Amino acid sequence: MSRRTERISGELLAVLAQLVREEVTDPRVGLVTLTRADVAPDLSNALVFWSAIDLEAGDSAERLEEIQDGLESAASFLRKRAADRLPLRRMPALRFRYDPSMALGSRTLSVLRDVAPAEADPEATAGPDAEADPEERGDGEEE
Repeated sequence: MSRRTERISGELLAVLAQLVREEVTDPRVGLVTLTRADVAPDLSNALVFWSAIDLEAGDSAERLEEIQDGLESAASFLRKRAADRLPLRRMPALRFRYDPSMALGSRTLSVLRDVAPAEADPEATAGPDAEADPEERGDGEEE
């Protein structure tokens, strides 16, 4: 990816995130975070990755489809509004795809929090640098 397409991807992502947050009124979209935008070198298409904040484990597949449908429905509106804000001759067609990385990261963190730390065995934690009892070291005062 060239610097130009990287820059356009970043600017497009920022504009789309603001538009989704402030102007999209479709209730299916809800709390969506746009994570990445991949713009084709010829600016014909842009693949925008999203993740949902308000997903729960039980209804996630159904909810994901609902959000995807809401974003696809708003794609032409978002494209037109982004074209008004970005100085591009050609505005890419927007396609949306779910990005599971935030959900996987959140799940990983919750598993790590649930893992109880093993009880520390004093002999296992005492290494060569650990301070020994003064009587065992032999530095104690002799009587």
